[in-house]
Amino acid sequence: MWKSARGPLAVSALTATAAGLLFVVGCSTKERICTSEEYPVKAVGSSTGVACVSDGREPDPGYVRYPEGQVPEHLDDKWDKHWRDVVFDADGNITAS
Repeated sequence: MWKSARGPLAVSALTATAAGLLFVVGCSTKERICTSEEYPVKAVGSSTGVACVSDGREPDPGYVRYPEGQVPEHLDDKWDKHWRDVVFDADGNITAS
């Protein structure tokens, strides 16, 4: 009987330790839209088209930058939700929302 209780107890202890380490280290559980060396861009004429561009490069034709200070960083953050149904033209102007 003692052996059967050790397995679940060990799993619980490991799970608690892992959760505690994540809390102490401060790892974010939010999924980033792009890697740290990229920034997101919005597809022209689309409410859902999004891509990532390497820092220091301009977006490919058919994509525009988000307005400065309003760039989504994580899935479901304030700006990700805000821009979901918005459509931009080739100059970065809003054409529909």
